[in-house]
Amino acid sequence: MNETFQEIMRTATRLTQSGRLAEATETIQRALRGAASAGSVPDPMNTWAAGTSMPTAEAVRPKASPLVLEGCVFEVDARKPAAPDTGIGAFISGTHTHASLTRRFKLYIPPGHVGRSLPLVVMLHGCTQDPDDFAAGTAMNERACEQGFFVLYPEQSQDANPSRCWNWFKHNHQQRGRGEPALLASMTQTVMKEYGMDARRVYVAGLSAGGAMAAIVAAAYPDLFAAVGVHSGLPSGAANNVAEALMVMKSGNVGFVVPAKVGHPGAAAKAPLQPQILVPTIVFHGDQDQTVHPRNGEQVIAAAQGGAGSTRVEQGVSAQGRRYTRSTRHGDKGQAVTEHWLVHGAGHAWSGGHATGSYTDASGPDATLEMLRFFFEHPRGLTH
Repeated sequence: MNETFQEIMRTATRLTQSGRLAEATETIQRALRGAASAGSVPDPMNTWAAGTSMPTAEAVRPKASPLVLEGCVFEVDARKPAAPDTGIGAFISGTHTHASLTRRFKLYIPPGHVGRSLPLVVMLHGCTQDPDDFAAGTAMNERACEQGFFVLYPEQSQDANPSRCWNWFKHNHQQRGRGEPALLASMTQTVMKEYGMDARRVYVAGLSAGGAMAAIVAAAYPDLFAAVGVHSGLPSGAANNVAEALMVMKSGNVGFVVPAKVGHPGAAAKAPLQPQILVPTIVFHGDQDQTVHPRNGEQVIAAAQGGAGSTRVEQGVSAQGRRYTRSTRHGDKGQAVTEHWLVHGAGHAWSGGHATGSYTDASGPDATLEMLRFFFEHPRGLTH
């Protein structure tokens, strides 16, 4: 690295520390362009032509410039932090393969994690989203920086689904030990082992298709996940193909209608109900959601813990003036086993989210904070 490049990077650091992030980003990009023109950045295609192995897609993808997000998150493109503990955390990229399925992921690593057994929250994005978009919209990394926990963002590939939806509506992705649920469980266990995370405090949450997949994963792996959050999602087992998925998204009916077989006239039959969710469950859903009918949120709650326990209903208003109804069901020991937040006037969007991400509604209540509160009240093994 030449002296000019070092000076530019020192300037970028000073700009970052003073909060001038846009100028810092431009300075870094200018430094990288200068290094590339000077020949200090190797061309992976030339390396391949010279006789080494063919470069991966990651090798030829332009690297993101380092950025500080609200003073907490530093993005790098590696499997581990650039330093043992930078004091600001890290947001790193990786890939995971299980049973012939491979998916990319991003992992937020909080500051001060070394030598500590911290919780993990797995976040499943919605259709057309990716980990960076979902992290920005939910502000989950900022909360992780403040509270001290890891966040794992699996990324659905466009090859697996053209809209990057998790395949919650396909029968081969709805059971333990199969398809995407098995991949997500394996990915979770791998990062847990690598960073020594607290196995009693592992949680999963998702939005829309990600919420539907979170419900499936929680039902399939109650021994791994201590609680689940489903935002604008659907119950596990609600559909077995695209047509049924569209039907249940529109109507919110439990199960789906199976047409009578040819030669056997009669009324259409209902498919079996969705699997029971055996872990504490929190649901957020807007009552004006035109993409996923809010009745689906009710059905997720109905599947949780078998629907047992007494329910308390309260009305509230967010700081931004959004009304909501919160229904809490308690088990025999007094612990809340479900929370259902019906957000009045809200559509298909993460409640209390940031406009920097897609599918967000800043009017609140804050789904991120409420899910985290609920999660950390429920370590795995707690008697309900």
